[in-house]
Amino acid sequence: MLLHIIARGKIGRSPEAELVKRYEKRIGWPTRLTELPETGGKIPDPQTPFRTVLLDEKGRQMGSEEFALCLGRWRDDGIRETRFVIGAADGHSDEERQQADLLFAFGAATWPHLLARAMLMEQLFRATSILAGHPYHRSG
Repeated sequence: MLLHIIARGKIGRSPEAELVKRYEKRIGWPTRLTELPETGGKIPDPQTPFRTVLLDEKGRQMGSEEFALCLGRWRDDGIRETRFVIGAADGHSDEERQQADLLFAFGAATWPHLLARAMLMEQLFRATSILAGHPYHRSG
């Protein structure tokens, strides 16, 4: 299953960009990063079944193992792409929230968008490692 990260704004040559690249290389599943302008810009329509996950302050807080199980279930159900959407500074619209398959939050705190990308990539690496039985994640 393709893990497609769609984010508003450019990450450039920041320390966060280095973290994103580091985890992207380690993920055993195909990944893609699409950067959109702060406003406007459209996400292309896929030709295959997909799920949409919005990173959102109003989203569900999930542990890494629960997140991995969700991704694994979608993969096993034949979903070919999961889109992880990081919105602009004002977040997502109510309509976007209603259309999403999952609203996902990294806790109650507000995180900078560039750091949220790096955190998402780490969680995707962690989730795919859990599903592969790799010892990276230590459950307590």
